[in-house]
Amino acid sequence: MKTAEPRVNVTPDQIAQVVAKFYAKVREHPVLEPVFFAIISRDDTLWRDHESKITDFWCNSLLNEKRYVGNPMLVHTGISALKPHHFAIWLGIFDQTLTQTLSVKDAQDWSLLAHRIGRGLRLGVDAARKRPDGPPNLRL
Repeated sequence: MKTAEPRVNVTPDQIAQVVAKFYAKVREHPVLEPVFFAIISRDDTLWRDHESKITDFWCNSLLNEKRYVGNPMLVHTGISALKPHHFAIWLGIFDQTLTQTLSVKDAQDWSLLAHRIGRGLRLGVDAARKRPDGPPNLRL
């Protein structure tokens, strides 16, 4: 059985490097830091575990490796501190990290997928929290 071609020309080590650099920035960000610390706290072991899980997620998404087990939509909809506007901040920091770490083409290719995933998560979080009798959010 032939495995699918990678979506982006990166290695697992490069993915881990991007994830580590990204979360170092998140831990210092005035808006995102409280959201993450509410869930992960300031425990370095929990952060390493989280970064490892996210590295596995991106290895699945980018390299078609079967390393990640989980449901990102379920996790994100369960974080009450997470608001739809946080996704734009997250993606801005993520794009900055990609361009500082990878070649232009690899950063662009990964960014396109990250934006697609981010948009889906943002829409899912918004939909999960919407009152059934409330108006739709047309500003998404």
